[in-house]
Amino acid sequence: MQFTTIEQLVASAETKKVKISDIMIEQEMETSGQDKDTLYENMFKHLKVMEQAVERGLKEDLKSRSGLVGGDARLLSQYNQSNRSLAGNLIIQAMSMAMATAEVNACMGAVVATPTAGSCGVVPGCIFAAGSHLKASRKDLVDALFAAGAVGLVIANNASIAGAAGGCQAEIGSASAMAAAAVVQLAGGTPRQCANAVAIVLKSVLGLVCDPVAGLVEIPCIKRNATGASLAIVSADMALAGIESAIPCDEVIDAMYRVGRSIPVTLRETSMGGLATTETAKKIEKKVL
Repeated sequence: MQFTTIEQLVASAETKKVKISDIMIEQEMETSGQDKDTLYENMFKHLKVMEQAVERGLKEDLKSRSGLVGGDARLLSQYNQSNRSLAGNLIIQAMSMAMATAEVNACMGAVVATPTAGSCGVVPGCIFAAGSHLKASRKDLVDALFAAGAVGLVIANNASIAGAAGGCQAEIGSASAMAAAAVVQLAGGTPRQCANAVAIVLKSVLGLVCDPVAGLVEIPCIKRNATGASLAIVSADMALAGIESAIPCDEVIDAMYRVGRSIPVTLRETSMGGLATTETAKKIEKKVL
């Protein structure tokens, strides 16, 4: 049976005593007609693109064509190496890797949309940072991507992953939810804990607006990739500790859909409201456009 909800995904994994990534692979084999080896081969390629984006963002002196962003990922990484961070190594590492990927996207580099280009940093930032901390294998990381994909699939089909349709809760929110599930699985959590992590993340971003300055996926998008990564790690820890969401995950996703429809058009990627209409944003818009 193909899953269309998180509860169906979790129930199937629990019944078969497997990870949610295994259920995602089964469904993908059925719908695409591809065998497991082909699916893994493709996902390993995606993982490599993610890895290259992180490395480029942390090593190269990047600057977007607008001149608005670039270099912040390196600053955060250097700060982390100073051992002065308050949040701790894992969270800061995830944040810096998320920003690195998002900066590469802003500089027209190759990234993997997870689930969108504007939110492309959250999932790789989290899985590479958590994977390093947990000494995970490459296959573990790929399996985590399949788990993230399962969550993204449900959200896309039952709510939205587009800022123009549901605000930034649909982009950074969805990416953070996907990353949280991936991290819980990496850490050996149960499918049910993955679902609780997803619910905790989404409850924390309901109503987040999409208000790109000058219409570019740079401000505040790149920094939201970093904060989204931190939220994913924190939510994963809460779920792994045994904390459950009082509202079932699928009901949270339904609420996300209804909230997204309620967000005015001015706050859905049109740059007609929010941060995009501040005095400074207008000056930036006039300068770059």
